[in-house]
Amino acid sequence: MRLIKQNFERDGSGFVTLFPEEPEDMWHSYNLIRPKDLLRASALRRVTTESSTGSTSSHRVHTTLTIRVESLDFDPQSSQLHVLGRIAEETKFAKVGQYHTLDLELQRNFTLEKDGEEAWDSVARGIIKESCDPVKSADVWAVVMQEGLANLAVLTGARTVLRQRVEVAIPRKRGGRAGDHDKGLEKFFQTTLDTLLRQIDINESKPILLASPGFTASSFQKFILDTATRTGNKALMAQKANLVVVHSSSGHLHSLNEILQTPEVIARLKDTQYAREAKLMDDFMTLLRKDDGSAWYGPSEVEKAVEKGAVGRGGGVLLISNALFRAQDVAIRRRWIRLVDKVGDVEGGEVRTLSSEHDSGKRLDGLGGIAAILTFPLDDLDDEEQETETDNNNSNGVQTW
Repeated sequence: MRLIKQNFERDGSGFVTLFPEEPEDMWHSYNLIRPKDLLRASALRRVTTESSTGSTSSHRVHTTLTIRVESLDFDPQSSQLHVLGRIAEETKFAKVGQYHTLDLELQRNFTLEKDGEEAWDSVARGIIKESCDPVKSADVWAVVMQEGLANLAVLTGARTVLRQRVEVAIPRKRGGRAGDHDKGLEKFFQTTLDTLLRQIDINESKPILLASPGFTASSFQKFILDTATRTGNKALMAQKANLVVVHSSSGHLHSLNEILQTPEVIARLKDTQYAREAKLMDDFMTLLRKDDGSAWYGPSEVEKAVEKGAVGRGGGVLLISNALFRAQDVAIRRRWIRLVDKVGDVEGGEVRTLSSEHDSGKRLDGLGGIAAILTFPLDDLDDEEQETETDNNNSNGVQTW
């Protein structure tokens, strides 16, 4: 993402003009744009005209529209973002109040304006800073396969996306007909390699994970290198150091989670955002299993820990899912913004926002979307909540037994 222009006022209002350059930028835009924002972008609108004789005709025109956002629809597979809202500024082709859906596109500017108190909060500004950072986390490609099936996926800083699925029928090995199986396997490998080369930039040096049960992945690695030698493809041969063969329980995409936990993969991905987030969740789960009060999850428990100063300097870490910041209720969003600001700016703790599109973020979502590693243990935070509920019931004349 390229930042073209920005202007923030002291009251938190203002606007930014952004230039999305790659599909990942649409994911950042989805997390940045919220209902009630003003969005200005190029649009294709159908216009109906009436001639002097009373006949009507319609045609599409290219124009620029400004809408007041009401809802967003993001397609993770195609990385397409559709934003629905009412037109906020009248033009030659559209009246105020009419509905229109803006389809944000790569290589086209859009301007996002937020008004109201704390509109451009720390989380929104953080998204801009992260998405416009030229030093981005390296993408990692993965081919999760078994004989006849290959799933090609890409791991970015924020998401895991299935890019292509390859299926080729391979005859079984039968007496005297092993050659049919070998030909079918070679066709499968060639189709998978051709698909992979259409997806990746062959001149970039990024890890490519090859995973399978048995020896399918290692056989595919050998096929790649043999093909590079036979065709004299130096760029493909240069990928030899990036090919990482690992074992998986199956060739289906869900096996990717176990693959990413293997020591050889962890070592190769140690500097990526995905690996850092996965390690944080692993560390949290290890502390949680110890049950010594040094790790807590859930909105009220974490808020109490922060209030007691236990998520600050000296190892305190707040883990929060970016899904919480997409809440349409402004009060709910501000609740999490205040918590993030207190931990990061006041207490001096570490705040890590995990992507809900990664396995680590999904694990966190299963815990309520928020968790914390404490600088010192606290006991019975959940009991305090139960006691508060009991006191409230008693004050309302409700007896508990």
